[in-house]
Amino acid sequence: MKKVIAATMLSSVLLTLPTSTLPAGAVNGIDSTLNKGYVSVSYTAEKEVSPDTVEVSISVKTDDKKSMQEAVRKNKEISDKVYSYLKSVITPANGDYVKTSNFSASPSYIYNNNKRTLDKYNVSNNVIVHTKSIDKISTIIDNSLSLGATDVDSLNFLLSEKDTQCADLLSNAAKQARKRADIVATSVGSSVVGIKNIDTTCSLNNSSRYPVYRNSLMMAKAESMDGATPETNSVNIEAGTIKIYSNVNASFYLK
Repeated sequence: MKKVIAATMLSSVLLTLPTSTLPAGAVNGIDSTLNKGYVSVSYTAEKEVSPDTVEVSISVKTDDKKSMQEAVRKNKEISDKVYSYLKSVITPANGDYVKTSNFSASPSYIYNNNKRTLDKYNVSNNVIVHTKSIDKISTIIDNSLSLGATDVDSLNFLLSEKDTQCADLLSNAAKQARKRADIVATSVGSSVVGIKNIDTTCSLNNSSRYPVYRNSLMMAKAESMDGATPETNSVNIEAGTIKIYSNVNASFYLK
């Protein structure tokens, strides 16, 4: 459910009044705005909402000491399992998708006494999952790691209706800015007669906090070899909230 915080007003006012008034018709061709003062105001409205989309980047990294082909084969075997699982849990009708964002294969070397020696062949396959099933993201990560994924490189909570939310807030901020201008104009015995200029911005601030997760398969194997029982590495993720800030800076002509 979306939670809304009352709009917060951060306003500043700059008032400029004309120093002189030209007689009507005294000079032809002079811009009629030259003898007008103006007032500048700023208003910021904000709203706090729950994200409705999550995007996670999952990597499969493999290596082999002897063969690039073997490193690629290992990676493909794991990646196919992870990709197949991810495709099975998303809902394309809701705009969900899975896509490969990066694939790399390269040798790595070690250097000793200015001599370069081949260490191993590395292969990395990065997949992005974009889904509105936020409640499933912990399970998606857990199962991907269990299938052999090695890294969760990023996790971002998003708002699919950002433009609509921004439009509503900007409309409110613009109306409030005009009200402030009217108040100031009235207080100095003047009135607003037009817009000199207006600038708007809308930004999002995600309050969610999340770590970077890595597969602890090797640690679990080491613990099992020592006779210890490896701990369950369940991922617990909270979506948090997203704050939307809409700001209007405007200058209005006075008479």
